Amino acid sequence: MAHSPEPHTEAVDPAEALRRIAYLMERSRAGSYRVDAFRNALATVKVMDADELAAHVEAGTLTDIPGIGPATAEVIGTAYEGRLPDRLLALQAMAHKPLVTGGADLFGRLRGDCHVHSSWSDGGSPIDEMVLAAMELGQEWMVLTDHSPQLRVANGLSADRLRQQLGVVEALNAALGGAFRLLSGIEVDILDDGGLDQADELLDRLDVVTASVHSKLRMAEEAMTRRMVRAVSGGRVDVLGHCTGRLVEGSRGTRPQSTFDARAVFEACAEHGTAVEINSRPERCDPPDDLIRLADDLGCLFAIDSDAHAPGQLEMKAYGCERAERLGLDPDRIVTTWDVDRLLGWTAR
Repeated sequence: MAHSPEPHTEAVDPAEALRRIAYLMERSRAGSYRVDAFRNALATVKVMDADELAAHVEAGTLTDIPGIGPATAEVIGTAYEGRLPDRLLALQAMAHKPLVTGGADLFGRLRGDCHVHSSWSDGGSPIDEMVLAAMELGQEWMVLTDHSPQLRVANGLSADRLRQQLGVVEALNAALGGAFRLLSGIEVDILDDGGLDQADELLDRLDVVTASVHSKLRMAEEAMTRRMVRAVSGGRVDVLGHCTGRLVEGSRGTRPQSTFDARAVFEACAEHGTAVEINSRPERCDPPDDLIRLADDLGCLFAIDSDAHAPGQLEMKAYGCERAERLGLDPDRIVTTWDVDRLLGWTAR
């Protein structure tokens, strides 16, 4: 797996120029409102007739098109003229180094990602853009894990919408022709009693189920322990996502980790073959090092995931790899280093 897509050194079309600029801005954790300008312009250009776009470039009327502003118009015009936009060149120059020092060997061994969001829930890009970015990074597979119904603030998928998404995943895989595998999945909410926020019939149809606590994070220790143990022991959860729920930095502020009996939860994970996620988002960095060591001592599997909500965030797995390598985890116990057949054999258990 590559640290970053190969930089462009020759002219690219306007859509690719916008796509790569947005990706590199996301990679650098730029504000979403700034990235949205380039993602929105990309969505507009992707569906425009080539002759119509050319006519606007030549007439200097790109900004008359909804979704295209002065900055994106400049990028489109420069790319149309066969030159690499200055903004793209500057971003590529800043992205020549890995996101973090350490973990490079493990990052190179990763083949997939068990936790990725799209614009179907609270992600910023359509599914095909997430897939394209993953392929450019050299990933072999990726699990689409949009949210479940209870998380309304994140536009969680109802049962009907999830069924529709399964059809989209099937169609995309047919179009990819084996060049990449998009796996069906969900980030399902763990309910207060440890149940899962989606119909069992649908969960059984999915390739991978990642389950996370998003509500009542300050629940009493005993109740939270029962909640999590029941979830990971029920036979439908493959990955326990960001288990402590903590936030250590970022625009949402900080949040302390949930209180639960970690030994009991990880023993249940080990017994039932549920992987403990190493959530690589810098604002989560979840679980903390001491809990990763405990899960390792108890024989748990792990999943180093990006929890990406935009294409440029897929590289955030580098942060998780640095931690896993520093803590001495066995790469073979990290399911995101496995090929897709081995992964599906595990989830079909």
